[in-house]
Amino acid sequence: MGEDPAKNHYAQLNQGEENEMEIFGYKTQGWRRVLCIAGYILSCGALLLLFYWKPEWDVWAHCIRCSLEEADVVLLRTTDEFRIYSRKTVTWISVSALIKSRSDYPATAEEDSIFSKAIMKPSLQVKSIQVQKIRYVWNICAKQFQKVGALEDHHTCSAIHAKFGSGLTCNEQNVRRIICGPNTIDVPVIPIWKLLIKEVLNPFYVFQLFSVCLWFAEDYMEYATAIIIMSLLSIFLTVYDLRQQSVKLHRLVESHNNIMVTVCRNKEGFQELESHHLVPGDMLVLKEGKTLLPCDAILISGQCIVNESMLTGESIPVTKTHLPQADNFKPWRMHCAEDYKKHILFCGTEVVQTKADDRGVVKAVVLRTGFNTAKGDLVRSILYPKPMNFKLYRDALRFLMCLVAFAAIGMIYTVCVFALNGEEAGEVVKKALDVITIAVPPALPAALTTGIIYTQQRLKKKGIFCISPQRINMCGQLNLICFDKTGTLTEDGLDLWGLLPSERNCFQDFHSFPADRSLPWGPAFRAMAVCHSLIVWEGKIQGDPLDVKMFEATNWVIDDSSGHQIEGQGSTHARVVRPGPKASSAPVEGVTILHQFPFSSALQRMSVIAQEIGGEQQVFTKGAPEMVAMLCRAETVPSNFESKLLLYTAQGFRVIGLACKSLQAGKQSTDLPREEVESDLTFLGLLIMENRLKRETKPVLEELSAARIRSVMVTGDNIQTAVTVAKNAGMISPTNRVILVEANKIPGSFSASITWKPLEGNKTEDYGSLEHDSQTERRIRLALGSGQYHFAMSGKSYQIIAQHFRHLLPKLLLNGTVFARMSPGQKSSLVEEFQKLDYFVGMCGDGANDCGALKVAHAGISLSEQEASVASPFTSRTPSIACVPELIREGRAALVTSFCMFKYMALYSTIQYLGVLLLYWQLNSFGNYQFLFQDLAITTVIGVTMSFTGAYPKLVPYRPPSQLISPPLLLSVVLNILFSLSLQIFGFVVVQEQPWYSKTDIHSACLSMNNHIENSSSISSLGLHGMRDGAHGQTDNGYKSYENTTVWLLSTINCLIVALVFSKGKPFRQPIYTNYVFILVLIGQLGICLFLMFADIDDLYSKMDLVCTPTMWRISMVIMLAVTLAVSFLVEEAVIENRPLWLLLKKTFRYHSKSHYKRLQRVLEQDSAWPPLNETFFSDSVAISVEGNMGGHSNPTFDSNEDTL
Repeated sequence: MGEDPAKNHYAQLNQGEENEMEIFGYKTQGWRRVLCIAGYILSCGALLLLFYWKPEWDVWAHCIRCSLEEADVVLLRTTDEFRIYSRKTVTWISVSALIKSRSDYPATAEEDSIFSKAIMKPSLQVKSIQVQKIRYVWNICAKQFQKVGALEDHHTCSAIHAKFGSGLTCNEQNVRRIICGPNTIDVPVIPIWKLLIKEVLNPFYVFQLFSVCLWFAEDYMEYATAIIIMSLLSIFLTVYDLRQQSVKLHRLVESHNNIMVTVCRNKEGFQELESHHLVPGDMLVLKEGKTLLPCDAILISGQCIVNESMLTGESIPVTKTHLPQADNFKPWRMHCAEDYKKHILFCGTEVVQTKADDRGVVKAVVLRTGFNTAKGDLVRSILYPKPMNFKLYRDALRFLMCLVAFAAIGMIYTVCVFALNGEEAGEVVKKALDVITIAVPPALPAALTTGIIYTQQRLKKKGIFCISPQRINMCGQLNLICFDKTGTLTEDGLDLWGLLPSERNCFQDFHSFPADRSLPWGPAFRAMAVCHSLIVWEGKIQGDPLDVKMFEATNWVIDDSSGHQIEGQGSTHARVVRPGPKASSAPVEGVTILHQFPFSSALQRMSVIAQEIGGEQQVFTKGAPEMVAMLCRAETVPSNFESKLLLYTAQGFRVIGLACKSLQAGKQSTDLPREEVESDLTFLGLLIMENRLKRETKPVLEELSAARIRSVMVTGDNIQTAVTVAKNAGMISPTNRVILVEANKIPGSFSASITWKPLEGNKTEDYGSLEHDSQTERRIRLALGSGQYHFAMSGKSYQIIAQHFRHLLPKLLLNGTVFARMSPGQKSSLVEEFQKLDYFVGMCGDGANDCGALKVAHAGISLSEQEASVASPFTSRTPSIACVPELIREGRAALVTSFCMFKYMALYSTIQYLGVLLLYWQLNSFGNYQFLFQDLAITTVIGVTMSFTGAYPKLVPYRPPSQLISPPLLLSVVLNILFSLSLQIFGFVVVQEQPWYSKTDIHSACLSMNNHIENSSSISSLGLHGMRDGAHGQTDNGYKSYENTTVWLLSTINCLIVALVFSKGKPFRQPIYTNYVFILVLIGQLGICLFLMFADIDDLYSKMDLVCTPTMWRISMVIMLAVTLAVSFLVEEAVIENRPLWLLLKKTFRYHSKSHYKRLQRVLEQDSAWPPLNETFFSDSVAISVEGNMGGHSNPTFDSNEDTL
């Protein structure tokens, strides 16, 4: 095969997309397979288990490398930092049954389609793989795997109309159906046995199984049974949780997997069929009335009103228009630019109303099917979430590895000691393996999850729901929160504040709402009555809240009942608005809305063509004032337009421009292109809306800023309004400066420019005079010197900076506070850029346009309970940002609890391990009941109750450590291990020095002390014991000895000391005494331990393998423990928890944070030229290509209109 296979052995799948993967080709070999099976049998299945954990080893063992073309197995690897491997088998799909003759061959229909390029001749088979629910087929020409289930992007608008306008033939449809698979978003409910097996094969549970088997072999039944019960409970809870999620998801998608639809067949007319038979390219016919859409489709004739709330979380009906029949060579998506979504009907949304044009029926071409659709994409993002990269979990693994290494040393020691003393080989192996189960605590993961479960329950009580519990710990690290503006920081709806009409290029008297006098009839009134996309749905006026408020102010009503005859146009389903009962008198009976150009965030405007009943046709446009003014004739725009606009936006108002023009009679209004309609307009005035801050916004942002957590605003609104809201909300303090960063592409070249301008308070005058300019400059420089400045930029500038000024982006993000006019894709990209600077980013938004950013962020908090928010890990029931500090508090508490748990578990296992190794020196060990008491009565109970401590109510201005392997934590563990070691060795050595000590006679102490002789019966019973022991040669069952009793009592109470010292309260958790259960448990356990130490109850002592010691020795043990407690507590408080001391050490050793943003801050502090003011830079002509959607997971259906006006 030469070097060829190596060359074509590797390729990339979904290049540039979120789920990008590397793909490698392999070919299975028979003899390797035989060897592997032999390996499975010889290793009793251990090799099979290893291959289950490491699929890449499985492929490397069974197969040899080959080109992707010859491969029968492919290995996939993700391109993120996790590099997760998965194995897929290549399958063959046969289409020979459908293609009987040459004439059936699909090539006749479309030479350039993937369907003709994938069928191999002469076998008529298609080679495919299925990855994360999406099918890829082998493209013979391009020699690569390609997605099927979606229409190719290269079609032009006219090609879509021409190729698919009359539907596919029956045969074409059948071939496509076999290759693409059924059009269903099928999420089967995973059977419980599958979930169980998957959970049980977790490496941790396999280790537990090994431990349990070993304990059964050593007759340590009780703890083994307890561990089995705990593990089963833990497995059962996890499986139950996964099963519930699976059922929930299944219900979410099953509703529209099978709907009856009408398709148009080429040469065969209309045909009814079930929706799972649909294929890309099919022609759908949409009937009157409500229908759920079973796929994504491009509207090619007519108009639709769609309710997209199940995908976007916005309950506003959206108007969809048909794809234009443009004759150019651009692919349809490029031709429609950012507005292509206006022509797409998305899967899972509901068509509320259809409106046919003069061509008869409403038709749409199927664009994507199954999991390729918008809804499928959302479901896949839930099924295959991005893995979390959190230091705590990586450190936990490293920590366990250290314990394993620790255990290995103990094993070697054990083997040496027992082998030199001539023990049986079987016993030596058992004892050596025992060391592993002692040193590596099997209860660790269970103890860690309990803390998270308690936090989850506390959050639930506060109305915050969490679908991804492992992210709770991440919340403890958040140091930057991005907020959406509308509906998050400000109230959802807008209030109409006033209208500033304009006539003959002069602004007229301001009209405020609600006023006693109603608005007089005139062009501005007509614009407010007709320029909207409202519909009457279920008896209520529905639509954009801004439109609703504007229309309600006119007191007119929508009459949606009848079709209206319009001269020369036949009957169409037009909407009519008429004066309502409360309306002021108007000289017309009503106005008919003939045609609508829906709102577009790219164009930042919407227009309608309307006609007064019996009057002429007119165009009305509303949108972003700057945009509307550009479309108006210059002589109609007031000269003080910009200063007036600035006056209102600077006060935080949302301003909308209105314009109109008359159309010449006789023109068919529906055929006019948008550009022609929206030109040479007459400016009518400004509509001013008020967007109030929510009551809790300011206090929450102040609390975050006091805790040194950065707040950033990411919105679709106007930049001036956004800056004002940021100032009012306290994101930007009054003394700080705002610098506007503007980037523009230079027309006719590939380069771009970037400018820094200071935004002055509410002053609208320009810095005309030079002297004034230099003063301002100086004043600003002073503010900048102290680091008190904020950058504000628009989405357009952000995109250009990301492409042309990549090196400046991190510097701008470091002080960027307001990002306005951001599209959903840009929001996700921004969050990812912040993460690259090593910020822990939280995102708080109210649903759909934030869907992508909510998923990408470390912690996404959605304030909407719609389906779209399924993508976000946290959902708050109350739509206010007060949940953000709450979540951070709980996250910090959970993180600290995890650390406490780790430290405690590490010490408990080390204490037990040291005790056992000391006793091994004398060929002794702890008895089964002694182990049981430590493992079950002490540790398990502490593990369950230690995490009950709640979060501290105040957010402190620093975060808990993010790593287990941080110096204070390590020092704490090491010192406490040393204290425990000294305590146990001291006890072990000193007991042997006592005058009453005897190595063989374990009753010498109590018998020789005459003052302790109780009644004769107890003596005789002791004597009998002694004789029986004597007969045995050593002790009862080999465990009883003075060393055993001393070491066991010391180590058991030492576990309690450690638990108390480690369970710290402030500053992240409430003081320990508030956790009553834990305190009671500790007191109870201490009581029992002291009772065991001082009680002379023979039956109890013989059961617990303890021996009687003089009272003086018991008191000296208590003193040793008291000293350990005092030293340990002092060290923890004075050294480990002493924040000023650690800060001093950092300063002394010049330790600087390695976070990217901290390093950058230090560099910029030294740079006197930053930030440049009133300067313009130019980029080189080479730009970095940034994908159109700016990366990240963007919600494919969303196009916020309410946010971009």
